[in-house]
Amino acid sequence: MKKIINKKNEPWFKWLTRELNSYEAFQDFESGKNPRDVAEDFISRNSTAISEVFENFDEEDKDTLDQFLKLTECEMHVFRILEKQIELRKKVRFVDFKKRKN
Repeated sequence: MKKIINKKNEPWFKWLTRELNSYEAFQDFESGKNPRDVAEDFISRNSTAISEVFENFDEEDKDTLDQFLKLTECEMHVFRILEKQIELRKKVRFVDFKKRKN
Protein backbone atom coordinates (compact mmCIF):
# COMPACT_ATOMS: atom_id res chain seq x y z
CA MET A 1 0.00 0.00 0.00
CA LYS A 2 2.97 2.29 -0.17
CA LYS A 3 2.94 2.84 -3.92
CA ILE A 4 3.12 6.46 -5.00
CA ILE A 5 0.93 8.00 -7.68
CA ASN A 6 2.10 11.65 -7.67
CA LYS A 7 4.50 14.15 -6.15
CA LYS A 8 2.46 14.32 -2.93
CA ASN A 9 3.41 10.72 -2.06
CA GLU A 10 -0.22 9.70 -2.20
CA PRO A 11 -0.93 5.94 -2.06
CA TRP A 12 -2.69 4.60 -5.13
CA PHE A 13 -5.94 3.70 -3.32
CA LYS A 14 -6.32 7.22 -1.89
CA TRP A 15 -5.65 8.66 -5.32
CA LEU A 16 -8.22 6.33 -6.87
CA THR A 17 -10.84 7.15 -4.25
CA ARG A 18 -10.26 10.88 -4.69
CA GLU A 19 -10.46 10.63 -8.48
CA LEU A 20 -13.60 8.49 -8.42
CA ASN A 21 -15.29 10.85 -5.98
CA SER A 22 -14.50 13.86 -8.17
CA TYR A 23 -15.56 12.10 -11.39
CA GLU A 24 -18.95 13.34 -12.60
CA ALA A 25 -20.46 9.91 -13.22
CA PHE A 26 -24.03 11.10 -12.70
CA GLN A 27 -23.77 13.37 -15.71
CA ASP A 28 -22.88 10.30 -17.76
CA PHE A 29 -25.80 8.34 -16.27
CA GLU A 30 -28.18 11.18 -17.12
CA SER A 31 -27.00 11.06 -20.73
CA GLY A 32 -27.96 7.38 -20.87
CA LYS A 33 -24.62 5.65 -20.29
CA ASN A 34 -24.61 2.44 -18.27
CA PRO A 35 -22.26 1.89 -15.31
CA ARG A 36 -19.84 -0.26 -17.33
CA ASP A 37 -19.43 2.46 -19.97
CA VAL A 38 -18.93 5.11 -17.29
CA ALA A 39 -16.24 2.96 -15.66
CA GLU A 40 -14.50 2.43 -18.99
CA ASP A 41 -14.56 6.20 -19.63
CA PHE A 42 -13.00 6.78 -16.21
CA ILE A 43 -10.24 4.25 -16.93
CA SER A 44 -9.60 5.78 -20.35
CA ARG A 45 -9.34 9.31 -18.96
CA ASN A 46 -6.93 8.18 -16.25
CA SER A 47 -4.97 5.61 -18.23
CA THR A 48 -1.57 7.29 -17.78
CA ALA A 49 -1.85 7.49 -13.99
CA ILE A 50 -3.23 3.95 -13.80
CA SER A 51 -0.28 2.70 -15.87
CA GLU A 52 2.04 4.30 -13.33
CA VAL A 53 0.28 2.42 -10.54
CA PHE A 54 0.77 -0.91 -12.30
CA GLU A 55 4.48 -0.33 -12.86
CA ASN A 56 5.16 -0.95 -9.17
CA PHE A 57 2.15 -3.05 -8.21
CA ASP A 58 3.14 -5.77 -5.72
CA GLU A 59 1.44 -8.48 -3.63
CA GLU A 60 0.52 -6.04 -0.86
CA ASP A 61 -1.18 -3.84 -3.44
CA LYS A 62 -2.95 -6.88 -4.90
CA ASP A 63 -4.22 -7.79 -1.43
CA THR A 64 -5.48 -4.23 -0.95
CA LEU A 65 -7.28 -4.37 -4.29
CA ASP A 66 -8.86 -7.71 -3.35
CA GLN A 67 -10.14 -6.20 -0.10
CA PHE A 68 -11.60 -3.22 -1.97
CA LEU A 69 -13.34 -5.60 -4.37
CA LYS A 70 -14.89 -7.52 -1.48
CA LEU A 71 -16.01 -4.32 0.21
CA THR A 72 -17.49 -2.97 -3.00
CA GLU A 73 -19.36 -6.22 -3.63
CA CYS A 74 -20.70 -6.15 -0.08
CA GLU A 75 -21.88 -2.56 -0.53
CA MET A 76 -23.63 -3.50 -3.77
CA HIS A 77 -25.49 -6.32 -2.00
CA VAL A 78 -26.54 -3.97 0.81
CA PHE A 79 -27.94 -1.50 -1.73
CA ARG A 80 -29.78 -4.28 -3.58
CA ILE A 81 -31.33 -5.52 -0.32
CA LEU A 82 -32.42 -1.98 0.55
CA GLU A 83 -33.87 -1.57 -2.93
CA LYS A 84 -35.90 -4.78 -2.53
CA GLN A 85 -37.14 -3.67 0.90
CA ILE A 86 -38.33 -0.37 -0.54
CA GLU A 87 -40.15 -2.18 -3.36
CA LEU A 88 -41.79 -4.54 -0.86
CA ARG A 89 -42.98 -1.61 1.26
CA LYS A 90 -44.69 -0.14 -1.79
CA LYS A 91 -46.59 -3.39 -2.38
CA VAL A 92 -47.70 -4.05 1.21
CA ARG A 93 -51.00 -2.53 2.27
CA PHE A 94 -51.72 -2.17 5.93
CA VAL A 95 -55.24 -2.99 7.02
CA ASP A 96 -56.58 -1.84 10.35
CA PHE A 97 -58.98 -4.60 11.42
CA LYS A 98 -60.12 -2.57 14.44
CA LYS A 99 -61.92 -0.14 12.17
CA ARG A 100 -64.94 -2.05 10.94
CA LYS A 101 -67.64 -0.65 8.76
CA ASN A 102 -71.10 -0.89 10.27
